Amino acid sequence: MKALGRRARGARLERMQASPQWDGGKFSNAALRSLDNPRAPMPLGEFLCPSQRRTPLEPLPVVDPTAAWRRPADSGLRVTWLGHSTVLLELGGRRILTDPVWGARASPVRAVGPKRFQPVPVALTALPQVDLILLSHDHYDHLDYRTIRMLAESSVPFVAPLGVGAHLEAWGVESSRITEVDWWETVRPFDDELIITSTPAQHFSGRSPTTSNHTLWSSYVVAQGDSRVYVGGDSGLMTAFAEIGAQFCPFDLVMLEVGAYHPAWANIHLGPVNALAAHAALGGGPLLPIHWGTFDLSTHRWDQPIETAWTHAAGSGVQLLTPRLGEAVEPVLAPRQGAPWWRAIAALHGPSEPGGSDEVGTPPPPSD
Repeated sequence: MKALGRRARGARLERMQASPQWDGGKFSNAALRSLDNPRAPMPLGEFLCPSQRRTPLEPLPVVDPTAAWRRPADSGLRVTWLGHSTVLLELGGRRILTDPVWGARASPVRAVGPKRFQPVPVALTALPQVDLILLSHDHYDHLDYRTIRMLAESSVPFVAPLGVGAHLEAWGVESSRITEVDWWETVRPFDDELIITSTPAQHFSGRSPTTSNHTLWSSYVVAQGDSRVYVGGDSGLMTAFAEIGAQFCPFDLVMLEVGAYHPAWANIHLGPVNALAAHAALGGGPLLPIHWGTFDLSTHRWDQPIETAWTHAAGSGVQLLTPRLGEAVEPVLAPRQGAPWWRAIAALHGPSEPGGSDEVGTPPPPSD
């Protein structure tokens, strides 16, 4: 099945094996120190028996961003959340697309797997000219075969963690367009000031049971002149957040995952409370919650990640960006506390049920 991707071999595999993150025939988090809560088991029935609360009863509100994209950002930095971890980042005149997923399901097949709540706000063909694709890891909700096949027809370059380039080449992307990076490696994709540094993430990878951790996972610091953006990818809470903050802060924008969490996944996903702890360790800055509102990947209510993040951010003074899908936002011009637009849809479910996994930390990895 082509959507599974391809295993690395030859010079690519030799480079992977030389990485400090390569351990016992695969990549690992051995170099990181976790700061998570104690892990807790997840009853299988809890995950396999979805409730009505795990998907919204109506489509989430959408904004058409195409008019905003036609004019330059007044501040030089603009971000458009397109769902889950797919974001169009505009920085210093460059457009960077993170973890592009336009597929209907986070799955290798069309008929099975977590289904999108609704389509992406704009068609892939309606995007403005993209300068770079930035990939965090190879899970299906971050690396979509059919989306990459379409992007392969363009000339846009990719930056990805070690090993992910094998998937891209198998799907039609020329090797000359692919730059693979290890943690703490820095690349200049163009002949200008744009600098991308791969930074650690505490997660895992794999597109089948036999390819677990055969590619690396990563977060990134994207810098252009004096502006810096942190692209968190997927990660559990780790001491490396403080290391990244000490080296690169202040950040003009921090993108961290808040969704798909459960105590059983405490060392591979943040969840909203740990996302705010990671945000503080990074040194703060405007915070854009990602990895929510698109797929049902855990057991919590669909709105729980953003509601919890919004409530805790309000009490701590964090500038929380809460754009609607497709809404282009310039962080420096955004209010301190975004509007809780999701509450109108969440209210259709009736009163929230207290307790349970909705209230706590981060999830097992079936399809993530």
